[in-house]
Amino acid sequence: MSSVVLKRVLGLRRVNGRGISPDGVRMLGFECGRRGMGEIGSSKFWKLRVFGGQTQRYSSKARARATADSHPDLKRDERFKRLSKEDLEYFRSILSEQEILEGSEEEDLAFYNEDWMRKYRGNSKLVLRPKTTESVSHILKYCQAKRLAVVPQGGNSGLVGGSVPVFDEIILNLSQMNRIREFDDVSGILKCDAGVILENADMHLAEKGFIFPLDLGAKGSCHVGGLVATNAGGLRFLRYGSLHGNVIGLEVVLPNGDILDSMHGLRKDNTGYDLKQLFIGSEGTLGVITGVSILCPPRPLASNVCFLGLDSYESVQKLFAKAKKELNEIVSAFEFMDLASQKLVKEYLKDVPHPLADEHPFYVLIETSGSNKDHDDEKLEGFLESAMEQELVTDGVVAQDETELRNLWNWRELIPEATTMGGGVEKYDVSLPLKDLYSLVEAVSSRLEKHGLSSIDDPSKPVICAVGFGHVGDNNLHLNIPNREYSQRVWAVLEPFVYEFVASKQGSISAEHGIGLHKKKYLGYSKNEQEIKLMKQFRSLFDPAGILNPYKYV
Repeated sequence: MSSVVLKRVLGLRRVNGRGISPDGVRMLGFECGRRGMGEIGSSKFWKLRVFGGQTQRYSSKARARATADSHPDLKRDERFKRLSKEDLEYFRSILSEQEILEGSEEEDLAFYNEDWMRKYRGNSKLVLRPKTTESVSHILKYCQAKRLAVVPQGGNSGLVGGSVPVFDEIILNLSQMNRIREFDDVSGILKCDAGVILENADMHLAEKGFIFPLDLGAKGSCHVGGLVATNAGGLRFLRYGSLHGNVIGLEVVLPNGDILDSMHGLRKDNTGYDLKQLFIGSEGTLGVITGVSILCPPRPLASNVCFLGLDSYESVQKLFAKAKKELNEIVSAFEFMDLASQKLVKEYLKDVPHPLADEHPFYVLIETSGSNKDHDDEKLEGFLESAMEQELVTDGVVAQDETELRNLWNWRELIPEATTMGGGVEKYDVSLPLKDLYSLVEAVSSRLEKHGLSSIDDPSKPVICAVGFGHVGDNNLHLNIPNREYSQRVWAVLEPFVYEFVASKQGSISAEHGIGLHKKKYLGYSKNEQEIKLMKQFRSLFDPAGILNPYKYV
């Protein structure tokens, strides 16, 4: 679109391009290998470790309290054997020196023992980083025989404590299983190791003219296998659907060491139970995913993004319904954000000007992706012109090039990082009927204020505010509560209130982050007794010794 068209459609300026540069995007999002974890480049907040030639940084803003201390109701299962010299000798016999990391007085393995939000910390003394599926098989076969508990771990970018130990479980980290096995540019099927980083997979596909069917803020650190194990959703769900539909096959090592291989490239296979579906979203409780076969669509030849200001959540809903009807086949993302989230990002980015000069109660980012830029721009122009005439949109900008497109996305993608500035953040990932989506944020804000726990300006209050944003097309709300300190008083006000509210609206307590340790005791708000009983039976069938990811999930 030309600037003349923009002025006619939106009555405002173009994005000025003074936002974060492409290099800046890479620094903020990917250089550290962990997305969403604090202030990049500040020695006060970051430690740096080098393992296997890769630089990795993680936040050291506050050391996590040991999970065993913060959850006194949890007790170590004494059926599990404690690590011995004999066990170490066995692992050294099957793995190289680079595949074994041992804890010591000087090395507490914090990078692997702690989650990135600093809410959970285990006390594992051993990290195994195998390079092959066969090695994983040997490890699990031995651990089951000896009753050694194991925690499978990918990029450790999860939000519910599912990928770190609770006590002294052995950490099975798949970061060195990072090989692209093959790609068929006719069918679009990618086969890769579970430890391939999402961004690397997408860049490999980009060279072939294809795109990974999932995208999220942690793309610079999360692993493909971890995404499948947690059934992650992300920013492309509206366009490409869930991993249950896109995963064609899996390679999984079962708790007894057996290898289940369904890595074929068949989109249709109606010969019995679709076993791979059991492992998608199982969070490492039924087996360890070591390989993934996934269907990847052609990369769009034309993309555009508009960033809009709206006066009410009702307008957000109406605009979404309008976008589905009028943009239809080219709409690939519809993200909403509240004013509180944008204020935090603005503070986080300091001198970077916001895309919209005036403040608005709500903001929407719409991305279109298609094969004909002229056609897509014409549809977007007509849509925006009509939305302005109907007074659904009060202000907005449209990206004019790739740099501006990235800049606009940053105002959505950097919200998780911005919410950590005060010290910490409570995160809730829920599904709700669209009409009720934002009402949870309003209810939580009111409840925190009622109990005298929140204030943007008063540093004596533990909570800064409640923030809402998410994927409208998926009915997925991210409720973030930025705080100055982790407080039991705050938790008592939030939980189980949040889950009771979600259950009252027939929603789900976890839209895409999984269950892990955090949500295990609240599973009954979304699953009935019979469903939970069956889940426990499945787990017992696959892992009768219970060595895989104990204390979590169900």
